Amino acid sequence: MSNLLSPELLQKIQNIFIRSHHRVNDIFAGEYESAFRGQGIEFEEFREYVPGDDVRQIDWNVTARQDKPFIKLFREEREQTIFFLVDSSRSLQFGRDKNKLEVATEVAALLAYAAIKNNDKTGLIIFSDVIEKYIPPKKGRGHVWNIIASLLTHKPRGVKTSINNAVQYLLRVTHRPSICFLISDFYDDSYHDSLRVAGMRHEFVAIRILDPLENKMPSGALMDFEDLETGARRGIDLKGQQSVVLDHQNKKKEELKLYFGTNKIDFLELTSDTDYVDVLLKYFIKREKRR
Repeated sequence: MSNLLSPELLQKIQNIFIRSHHRVNDIFAGEYESAFRGQGIEFEEFREYVPGDDVRQIDWNVTARQDKPFIKLFREEREQTIFFLVDSSRSLQFGRDKNKLEVATEVAALLAYAAIKNNDKTGLIIFSDVIEKYIPPKKGRGHVWNIIASLLTHKPRGVKTSINNAVQYLLRVTHRPSICFLISDFYDDSYHDSLRVAGMRHEFVAIRILDPLENKMPSGALMDFEDLETGARRGIDLKGQQSVVLDHQNKKKEELKLYFGTNKIDFLELTSDTDYVDVLLKYFIKREKRR
């Protein structure tokens, strides 16, 4: 892929890759491992019973065949599959200094790098109102590079957002229980039933990306607004409208918190001007304490 990229874009991908590497190594590799360590166990072998072993682990079928007690040994199943479901609809292209899709890419890159340090597989689903791209789960630094490059270079075919389509696609491509980071601005209401069902099989972490302007509008100005997903344009006099915008966003946030809380889905909200590393680190620590 690299020979098809412009030098500027190649440098951008490399910068995100290097930053992810350093931040994972320097800041929260251990916290990620503690927060998302595998919880399954796999049978490893039989061993002859010795005094002090847990008698509950005795396998009576093998014991009967061998005419002496044997126990089952198990090992913790560490490897996990991590999926990133990343919204690439037009509303994610909004932003002043850095658009929301760039922030989503950096967050996914950071988490993907932490995952491979933990020997986990990572997969990617890019979606809008259609499934834009699917990268099956794999391991390795080169795979993380591929995820970053795919997010930064992808040209979406769709315009609007359908989280429902992304969740349904996830259920089709994997049956193994996975940890799924759903990264979007969540300007969509189509997903409530499908995500509730998918949450019975997979564990979801919802990460909402916003631009600071979505929480606070400039005062005393007449501005033209365009809905990036529908193309509709409208002039709005912002004088005295800041509270209206803030009330709308607060209501949306409370609705999301209620939905995710009811369905036992962790919910984080990031703005493009905040230190998302700090937000993620605090989340990892909080998650570990719950375990």
